Amino acid sequence: MNIEKAIREAMRLETKIRDLYIEAHINCDDPIGKQFFATLRDDEQYHHDFLTSRLEELQTAGKFKTPDLEEVEFQFEETDRLMNRAKQVMAEDDRKLRTQMLSKALEVEKETSGFYEKMVSLFSDDAQKLFKRFMQIENNHIEAVQIELDYVMKTGYWFDFKEFDME
Repeated sequence: MNIEKAIREAMRLETKIRDLYIEAHINCDDPIGKQFFATLRDDEQYHHDFLTSRLEELQTAGKFKTPDLEEVEFQFEETDRLMNRAKQVMAEDDRKLRTQMLSKALEVEKETSGFYEKMVSLFSDDAQKLFKRFMQIENNHIEAVQIELDYVMKTGYWFDFKEFDME
């Protein structure tokens, strides 16, 4: 796979997960859930735009620069703030919808992260840096979605720590 094809595939995956978050945002009645999905939607759109600019640069200059990718860092603080507020009671119907949407999101986030992991092993230099950074960001998304899913499903876990045991 060449770098152009890899960036196009990354853009396709970012679009896929962004569209899932758009759907979740539209269908979620809970304001905290809506904001959670909107935050992730916006982050995925930013990733797509960032990749688009790298592709355009590659097509015009034959190469691209990898700027400091801190600018594409997922805003974990915002999600953390939203999840801390999420300890409010939700309607059972909304809980089911959020569980379904979060489960789908977790699956697609893992697919996207797996793609970036493969690209890290395939490329070197700037391309490897680009995909490595995106792999880290998507792994943060996986963690955020899993935390939210654990909360919604009342698994007893909060930020990967067991809060209670059913025994």
